[in-house]
Amino acid sequence: MLSLRLPYDQIQLFFLILLRVAAMLASMPIIGGRGVPMSIKAALALAVSLALFPILALTPVPVIDHWLSLAIGVGAEVLLGISIGLLIQLLFSGVQIAGQIAGYQMGLAIANIMDPASSMQIPILAQAYNLVAMLLFLTLNAHHWFFFSLADSFRLIPPLQFKLSASLIQYMMETGGAMFVVALKIGAPVIVVLILTSVAFGLVARTVPQVNIFIVAMPLKIVIGLLFAAFSLPYLQQFLTAMFDGFGAALTTLLKVMG
Repeated sequence: MLSLRLPYDQIQLFFLILLRVAAMLASMPIIGGRGVPMSIKAALALAVSLALFPILALTPVPVIDHWLSLAIGVGAEVLLGISIGLLIQLLFSGVQIAGQIAGYQMGLAIANIMDPASSMQIPILAQAYNLVAMLLFLTLNAHHWFFFSLADSFRLIPPLQFKLSASLIQYMMETGGAMFVVALKIGAPVIVVLILTSVAFGLVARTVPQVNIFIVAMPLKIVIGLLFAAFSLPYLQQFLTAMFDGFGAALTTLLKVMG
Protein backbone atom coordinates (compact mmCIF):
# COMPACT_ATOMS: atom_id res chain seq x y z
CA MET A 1 0.00 0.00 0.00
CA LEU A 2 1.38 3.36 -1.05
CA SER A 3 1.53 5.97 1.70
CA LEU A 4 2.43 9.59 1.18
CA ARG A 5 4.00 11.38 4.11
CA LEU A 6 4.77 15.07 3.86
CA PRO A 7 6.53 17.05 6.56
CA TYR A 8 4.31 19.58 8.28
CA ASP A 9 6.86 22.36 7.79
CA GLN A 10 6.83 21.80 4.01
CA ILE A 11 3.03 21.82 3.95
CA GLN A 12 2.99 25.04 5.94
CA LEU A 13 5.58 26.62 3.61
CA PHE A 14 3.56 25.69 0.52
CA PHE A 15 0.40 27.06 2.14
CA LEU A 16 2.09 30.41 2.80
CA ILE A 17 3.37 30.56 -0.80
CA LEU A 18 -0.12 29.77 -2.09
CA LEU A 19 -1.63 32.56 0.00
CA ARG A 20 0.78 35.18 -1.36
CA VAL A 21 0.28 34.04 -4.96
CA ALA A 22 -3.52 33.90 -4.66
CA ALA A 23 -3.68 37.38 -3.09
CA MET A 24 -1.55 38.85 -5.87
CA LEU A 25 -3.57 37.23 -8.65
CA ALA A 26 -6.85 38.33 -7.05
CA SER A 27 -5.77 41.97 -6.92
CA MET A 28 -3.96 42.35 -10.25
CA PRO A 29 -5.76 43.70 -13.35
CA ILE A 30 -7.35 41.45 -15.97
CA ILE A 31 -6.94 38.18 -14.04
CA GLY A 32 -8.32 39.66 -10.84
CA GLY A 33 -11.46 40.96 -12.53
CA ARG A 34 -14.85 39.65 -11.55
CA GLY A 35 -15.38 38.38 -15.06
CA VAL A 36 -12.77 35.66 -14.51
CA PRO A 37 -14.32 32.62 -12.76
CA MET A 38 -13.04 31.76 -9.30
CA SER A 39 -12.19 28.24 -10.43
CA ILE A 40 -9.74 29.62 -13.02
CA LYS A 41 -8.16 31.94 -10.45
CA ALA A 42 -7.79 29.11 -7.95
CA ALA A 43 -6.31 26.77 -10.58
CA LEU A 44 -3.86 29.43 -11.76
CA ALA A 45 -2.79 30.25 -8.19
CA LEU A 46 -2.25 26.57 -7.46
CA ALA A 47 -0.28 26.04 -10.68
CA VAL A 48 1.97 29.05 -10.05
CA SER A 49 2.56 27.97 -6.45
CA LEU A 50 3.49 24.43 -7.53
CA ALA A 51 5.91 25.85 -10.10
CA LEU A 52 7.54 28.23 -7.61
CA PHE A 53 7.81 25.82 -4.68
CA PRO A 54 10.76 23.75 -5.98
CA ILE A 55 12.45 26.71 -7.69
CA LEU A 56 12.58 29.00 -4.68
CA ALA A 57 14.20 26.41 -2.41
CA LEU A 58 13.14 28.31 0.70
CA THR A 59 14.13 27.25 4.18
CA PRO A 60 11.05 25.88 5.96
CA VAL A 61 9.84 28.02 8.84
CA PRO A 62 9.07 26.48 12.22
CA VAL A 63 5.62 24.96 12.43
CA ILE A 64 3.14 27.42 13.97
CA ASP A 65 0.96 25.69 16.52
CA HIS A 66 -0.86 28.75 17.89
CA TRP A 67 -3.89 29.99 15.99
CA LEU A 68 -3.21 33.68 16.66
CA SER A 69 0.34 33.51 15.29
CA LEU A 70 -0.94 31.61 12.26
CA ALA A 71 -3.66 34.20 11.64
CA ILE A 72 -1.12 37.04 11.79
CA GLY A 73 1.19 35.20 9.38
CA VAL A 74 -1.67 34.51 6.97
CA GLY A 75 -2.76 38.16 7.08
CA ALA A 76 0.79 39.33 6.40
CA GLU A 77 1.17 37.09 3.34
CA VAL A 78 -2.20 38.18 1.96
CA LEU A 79 -1.37 41.86 2.54
CA LEU A 80 1.96 41.50 0.75
CA GLY A 81 0.36 39.89 -2.29
CA ILE A 82 -2.39 42.51 -2.42
CA SER A 83 0.20 45.31 -2.26
CA ILE A 84 1.95 43.97 -5.36
CA GLY A 85 -1.28 43.72 -7.35
CA LEU A 86 -2.58 47.05 -6.08
CA LEU A 87 0.43 48.91 -7.47
CA ILE A 88 -0.52 48.36 -11.10
CA GLN A 89 -4.24 48.50 -10.31
CA LEU A 90 -3.78 52.13 -9.24
CA LEU A 91 -2.20 52.96 -12.59
CA PHE A 92 -5.12 51.40 -14.46
CA SER A 93 -7.47 53.39 -12.26
CA GLY A 94 -5.68 56.55 -13.42
CA VAL A 95 -6.36 55.60 -17.04
CA GLN A 96 -10.01 55.00 -16.24
CA ILE A 97 -10.35 58.33 -14.38
CA ALA A 98 -8.94 60.11 -17.44
CA GLY A 99 -11.69 58.58 -19.58
CA GLN A 100 -14.34 59.47 -17.00
CA ILE A 101 -13.31 63.14 -16.87
CA ALA A 102 -13.19 63.38 -20.65
CA GLY A 103 -16.54 61.59 -20.91
CA TYR A 104 -18.18 64.05 -18.52
CA GLN A 105 -16.79 66.96 -20.55
CA MET A 106 -18.18 65.45 -23.76
CA GLY A 107 -21.57 64.67 -22.28
CA LEU A 108 -21.18 60.91 -22.65
CA ALA A 109 -21.60 60.32 -18.91
CA ILE A 110 -25.31 59.73 -19.49
CA ALA A 111 -24.43 56.68 -21.60
CA ASN A 112 -22.77 54.27 -19.18
CA ILE A 113 -21.86 50.65 -19.78
CA MET A 114 -21.12 47.81 -17.39
CA ASP A 115 -17.44 47.25 -16.67
CA PRO A 116 -16.90 43.46 -16.37
CA ALA A 117 -13.80 43.93 -14.20
CA SER A 118 -15.42 45.99 -11.47
CA SER A 119 -19.14 45.26 -12.13
CA MET A 120 -19.80 49.00 -12.10
CA GLN A 121 -21.26 51.38 -14.65
CA ILE A 122 -18.62 53.65 -16.19
CA PRO A 123 -18.66 56.05 -19.17
CA ILE A 124 -17.99 54.64 -22.61
CA LEU A 125 -14.78 56.63 -23.11
CA ALA A 126 -13.39 55.38 -19.78
CA GLN A 127 -13.99 51.79 -20.87
CA ALA A 128 -12.31 52.48 -24.22
CA TYR A 129 -9.21 53.92 -22.53
CA ASN A 130 -9.18 50.99 -20.12
CA LEU A 131 -9.30 48.45 -22.94
CA VAL A 132 -6.47 50.19 -24.80
CA ALA A 133 -4.37 50.14 -21.63
CA MET A 134 -5.07 46.44 -21.07
CA LEU A 135 -4.15 45.56 -24.67
CA LEU A 136 -0.86 47.47 -24.42
CA PHE A 137 -0.21 45.90 -21.02
CA LEU A 138 -0.47 42.41 -22.53
CA THR A 139 1.27 43.32 -25.78
CA LEU A 140 4.33 44.67 -23.98
CA ASN A 141 4.41 41.57 -21.72
CA ALA A 142 4.26 43.84 -18.70
CA HIS A 143 2.31 41.12 -16.86
CA HIS A 144 5.55 39.12 -16.72
CA TRP A 145 6.82 41.60 -14.15
CA PHE A 146 4.20 40.28 -11.76
CA PHE A 147 5.73 36.84 -11.77
CA PHE A 148 9.30 38.20 -11.63
CA SER A 149 8.40 40.37 -8.67
CA LEU A 150 6.56 37.48 -7.05
CA ALA A 151 9.66 35.28 -7.19
CA ASP A 152 11.85 38.15 -5.95
CA SER A 153 9.45 38.84 -3.10
CA PHE A 154 10.15 35.40 -1.61
CA ARG A 155 13.90 36.01 -1.82
CA LEU A 156 13.73 39.51 -0.33
CA ILE A 157 10.90 38.81 2.10
CA PRO A 158 10.71 35.14 3.16
CA PRO A 159 7.40 33.82 4.48
CA LEU A 160 6.35 35.23 7.86
CA GLN A 161 8.97 37.99 7.58
CA PHE A 162 6.75 40.77 6.22
CA LYS A 163 6.25 43.77 8.50
CA LEU A 164 3.97 46.72 7.85
CA SER A 165 6.09 49.87 7.95
CA ALA A 166 5.53 53.59 7.60
CA SER A 167 7.69 53.69 4.48
CA LEU A 168 5.39 51.19 2.76
CA ILE A 169 2.29 53.22 3.62
CA GLN A 170 3.97 56.40 2.38
CA TYR A 171 5.00 54.74 -0.90
CA MET A 172 1.47 53.47 -1.53
CA MET A 173 0.07 56.93 -0.78
CA GLU A 174 2.52 58.46 -3.25
CA THR A 175 1.44 55.90 -5.84
CA GLY A 176 -2.20 56.76 -5.17
CA GLY A 177 -1.38 60.43 -5.75
CA ALA A 178 0.40 59.52 -8.97
CA MET A 179 -2.87 57.96 -10.15
CA PHE A 180 -4.43 61.41 -10.51
CA VAL A 181 -1.31 62.73 -12.26
CA VAL A 182 -1.59 59.88 -14.77
CA ALA A 183 -5.28 60.70 -15.27
CA LEU A 184 -4.55 64.36 -16.02
CA LYS A 185 -1.68 63.56 -18.40
CA ILE A 186 -3.72 61.03 -20.37
CA GLY A 187 -6.92 63.08 -20.54
CA ALA A 188 -5.23 66.48 -21.02
CA PRO A 189 -5.60 66.68 -24.85
CA VAL A 190 -9.34 65.99 -24.79
CA ILE A 191 -10.07 67.89 -21.56
CA VAL A 192 -8.29 71.08 -22.65
CA VAL A 193 -9.95 71.10 -26.07
CA LEU A 194 -13.39 70.57 -24.56
CA ILE A 195 -12.86 73.36 -22.02
CA LEU A 196 -11.89 75.73 -24.85
CA THR A 197 -14.92 74.54 -26.79
CA SER A 198 -17.19 75.33 -23.84
CA VAL A 199 -15.67 78.81 -23.60
CA ALA A 200 -16.27 79.32 -27.33
CA PHE A 201 -19.90 78.24 -26.98
CA GLY A 202 -20.30 80.65 -24.07
CA LEU A 203 -19.03 83.52 -26.20
CA VAL A 204 -21.37 82.56 -29.03
CA ALA A 205 -24.30 82.41 -26.63
CA ARG A 206 -23.51 85.92 -25.39
CA THR A 207 -22.96 87.47 -28.81
CA VAL A 208 -25.74 85.65 -30.70
CA PRO A 209 -28.59 85.03 -28.22
CA GLN A 210 -30.87 83.79 -31.00
CA VAL A 211 -28.85 80.57 -31.34
CA ASN A 212 -30.08 77.73 -29.13
CA ILE A 213 -26.61 76.86 -27.94
CA PHE A 214 -27.73 73.93 -25.76
CA ILE A 215 -29.00 72.01 -28.77
CA VAL A 216 -25.92 72.77 -30.89
CA ALA A 217 -23.30 72.32 -28.18
CA MET A 218 -23.90 68.71 -27.16
CA PRO A 219 -23.44 66.97 -30.55
CA LEU A 220 -20.53 69.26 -31.46
CA LYS A 221 -18.74 68.57 -28.17
CA ILE A 222 -19.14 64.82 -28.71
CA VAL A 223 -17.76 65.05 -32.25
CA ILE A 224 -14.84 67.28 -31.20
CA GLY A 225 -14.08 65.11 -28.19
CA LEU A 226 -14.05 61.89 -30.22
CA LEU A 227 -11.87 63.47 -32.90
CA PHE A 228 -9.25 64.66 -30.44
CA ALA A 229 -9.45 61.36 -28.55
CA ALA A 230 -8.57 59.65 -31.83
CA PHE A 231 -5.80 62.18 -32.56
CA SER A 232 -4.31 61.59 -29.10
CA LEU A 233 -4.04 57.79 -29.50
CA PRO A 234 -0.35 57.91 -30.60
CA TYR A 235 0.41 60.07 -27.57
CA LEU A 236 -1.56 57.65 -25.38
CA GLN A 237 0.41 54.70 -26.74
CA GLN A 238 3.76 56.39 -26.06
CA PHE A 239 2.73 57.45 -22.57
CA LEU A 240 1.39 54.01 -21.57
CA THR A 241 4.44 52.28 -23.07
CA ALA A 242 6.78 54.45 -21.01
CA MET A 243 4.64 53.87 -17.92
CA PHE A 244 4.60 50.09 -18.32
CA ASP A 245 8.33 50.01 -19.09
CA GLY A 246 8.97 51.62 -15.71
CA PHE A 247 6.67 49.17 -13.98
CA GLY A 248 9.52 46.78 -13.18
CA ALA A 249 11.47 49.49 -11.37
CA ALA A 250 8.35 50.46 -9.40
CA LEU A 251 7.85 46.87 -8.27
CA THR A 252 11.50 46.58 -7.25
CA THR A 253 11.18 49.76 -5.19
CA LEU A 254 8.02 48.39 -3.57
CA LEU A 255 9.76 45.16 -2.56
CA LYS A 256 12.71 47.07 -1.14
CA VAL A 257 10.36 49.23 0.89
CA MET A 258 8.65 46.11 2.20
CA GLY A 259 11.96 44.52 3.08
